[in-house]
Amino acid sequence: MPALASAGILWKGDFETGNTSQWTRDQSVASSRLQVVTDVVRDGKYALKAVVKQGDDPINASGNRNELLYLTHETQGKEYFYKWSTLFPNNYPVHDSWQVITQWHQEGCCGSPPLEFFVRGDKINLRVGGNTMPVLWQTSIDKGNWHDFVLHVKWSSDKKAGFVELYHNGKLALPRTYGANQFGKELNYLKMGLYRDDAIKPEGAIYHDGFTMASTLEDVMPPAPAPVEEPVPDTTPVPDTSGDTTTPPVAEAPTTPDAPITLPNIGGQAPTGTATPISNNPNGLPGDESLGQPGGGCSASGTSGTLPFAAALLMLGAATLRRRRAPARVRSQASKR
Repeated sequence: MPALASAGILWKGDFETGNTSQWTRDQSVASSRLQVVTDVVRDGKYALKAVVKQGDDPINASGNRNELLYLTHETQGKEYFYKWSTLFPNNYPVHDSWQVITQWHQEGCCGSPPLEFFVRGDKINLRVGGNTMPVLWQTSIDKGNWHDFVLHVKWSSDKKAGFVELYHNGKLALPRTYGANQFGKELNYLKMGLYRDDAIKPEGAIYHDGFTMASTLEDVMPPAPAPVEEPVPDTTPVPDTSGDTTTPPVAEAPTTPDAPITLPNIGGQAPTGTATPISNNPNGLPGDESLGQPGGGCSASGTSGTLPFAAALLMLGAATLRRRRAPARVRSQASKR
């Protein structure tokens, strides 16, 4: 056997040699019926294209076939894992009769194999124990898409010891199911390709890739990569304001002293009962002390002319008053005379 990457891998028939040299031998009518191709591949660079035409009968037996063989020689009590992929092209002929695509055949001459994957109509079927036994699992051929199989088998002719377990496309499709998968003491061997009822007329082709035989599940179906840890979000609670109708507070402008109120200054005196700041009383006239307004004083503004003019008016008023009152007193005195 060639050197293998893992101690658990017992054999590979994945065609990565670019030919069929990994296999023991073939049963085909021509080399063109079992081609190693590069255009339709599941893994690596190469895959097998098996073609069958009506009349292809390389071993003069029932049905038409072109298959590869590998002498796996599974013995009683041995437990193995097998991995491979199969694709049915879009022009694959659907027929009501049988078409075997992968099988473990007994070394004896004839009869249905103890373990087989076969197609009937548009369904893939798995059966163990010969053609008189029921089908254990079934799925659509799903033309144009690869089927990934991982088959776990414990080989035994004892129906209470032997079992099969199937993974399909990475998921468990058939839980461990017990049954006899060997006939007596006969050893089994693997056959892969296409073998079908000779009543099927259209040419049929099928693709196989990546066959591996191993002793552990991890060698044929590595575990899924560990999930990447997402960064933990900040759990600081954020206030929920969705239902809060309270108007948010508005920042108040800085308080400044009230601007001085300019009132009419008639004669330099504010109206009664109104307090006027000193700065608005440039004439230094008496204020309203009843409101706490201090009395007069010198104007801090330095305004000239206003104070003499006001004093002159007061003096003129007093003189006029004296003149008016004087004649009255004269008249009054004259009358007394």
